[in-house]
Amino acid sequence: MPIRYTLRQIEYFVAVGETGSITAASHLLNVSSPSISASVSQLEEELGVMLFVRHHAQGLTPTPAGHAMLDHAKGVLQQASGLADLAASLSGSIRGPLSIGCLSTFAQVVLPGLRRSFTDQYSEVRISQIEANQSELFILLRQAKIDVALTYDLDLPRDLSFHPMVTLPPLVALSETHPLADQHSVAIEDLADYPMVLLDLPHSADYFLSFFTRAGLHVNIAERTQDMAVMRGLVANGFGYSIVNIRPLHDLAPDGNPMRFLPLTGNHRPMKLGLLSIASSARIQLHDAFLTHANDWISTHVPQLLNSR
Repeated sequence: MPIRYTLRQIEYFVAVGETGSITAASHLLNVSSPSISASVSQLEEELGVMLFVRHHAQGLTPTPAGHAMLDHAKGVLQQASGLADLAASLSGSIRGPLSIGCLSTFAQVVLPGLRRSFTDQYSEVRISQIEANQSELFILLRQAKIDVALTYDLDLPRDLSFHPMVTLPPLVALSETHPLADQHSVAIEDLADYPMVLLDLPHSADYFLSFFTRAGLHVNIAERTQDMAVMRGLVANGFGYSIVNIRPLHDLAPDGNPMRFLPLTGNHRPMKLGLLSIASSARIQLHDAFLTHANDWISTHVPQLLNSR
């Protein structure tokens, strides 16, 4: 049996089903109400079922058949969109959905500017984002809930592929009144006698504590938090020092108290910030475009965050 309805009619049907009225669907799609009403009526005629119950001055309610077909129609539109994205990829056009995961410790510093820069260049890309810790990012990638992840090279599994972009040596975060705040740099031995505010995230916490373990030193953990902003607030208010690999744009805690960020001297492994993806996944043009753009943007902007201020 030949198909006599169009994707446009399906789109109008879904819009009416989701908004509950012809008028609301008209505003949503920027299409005249008579056009939408006629299109839905034609679709009902072609399918041979009534999709909506019309209520005078009270909108439309999907019939049982309408409810069943609404879910299927949404799937048809998603498949059509995916077909268009695939065709664009094959033709060399950069478009389609891109889901980005980002390590929560630096998402606020890196992700907004990177997204803005990428979408300004590729306006047909639809980006969504998720902030998570390292373990959560691994899971999200394996479950295909994100396409790529911006993160550090910490304890990376073999089934994930990492593209390094910039190297970030460790820094010591201190309050302005801390006894070590006036030094040009700090050694791990200098910190052992002072209380620490540990950024207690999976993988990251082990990385920071390993500095003391290798030096045979005991660490005095006074506070633990998984929130970067809370850590900065605790440090700035004198509850202890912390160790980080990326600094905020301004040397102020969220409550406005000043902070100092000093290099940690010694032979400590730096973190590398980069893009993580499933090693076995097929590379598509959109992902390659984002990788190239992210590499250029991060290499230019992130090192500026390490400059002394």
